[in-house]
Amino acid sequence: MFQAAEAAQATPSHEAKGSGGSSTVQRSKSFSLRAQVKESCAACQKTVYPMERLVADKLIFHNSCFCCKHCHTKLSLGSYAALHGEFYCKPHFQQLFKSKGNYDEGFGRKQHKELWAHKEVDSGTKTA
Repeated sequence: MFQAAEAAQATPSHEAKGSGGSSTVQRSKSFSLRAQVKESCAACQKTVYPMERLVADKLIFHNSCFCCKHCHTKLSLGSYAALHGEFYCKPHFQQLFKSKGNYDEGFGRKQHKELWAHKEVDSGTKTA
């Protein structure tokens, strides 16, 4: 009996674990058991799974949620234009913004020429 215990201890540890009932399984280094961070879609706020994940301007979308704000056409990474966090198809981006030459006008923001006018008024009062 004493010799059988010595023989079990003399075997390498990986062989002893493989033959016993409580064995540990080695997984590849790319596999991880830690909880995956669930990413949510920037458009619908639902969970995005890796197979349907699309990243545009550091935002994560479902393939089906990545669409033009104006016409709701499905966009791809090669067919969109972004402005102030909004995504448009290229034809509507040109129609809405490029023809006017002022990107801020369509968003209700102050136009740059108004900011310049205030600076001229301020500098005019300081020199007088």
